[in-house]
Amino acid sequence: MVCLMTDKSLLKIGIVGTFVAALCCFTPVLVVLLSAVGLSALIGMLDVVLLPALAIFIVLTGYALWKLKRSQSV
Repeated sequence: MVCLMTDKSLLKIGIVGTFVAALCCFTPVLVVLLSAVGLSALIGMLDVVLLPALAIFIVLTGYALWKLKRSQSV
């Protein structure tokens, strides 16, 4: 099976995704941006999208760390 992503790139994607999702979850960045462009009706649905995205990126980061640690020990 051909792996298209290296362990380090998977880790980078996980960390960046976790940071962006956490930034948008815990600060009013998206609220201000959506209000500025006239899409404030979407603010009520942010939790439905951002919290699962945060969980997925945290799991992805953990998987990448596990995979990187496992490949270095072999």
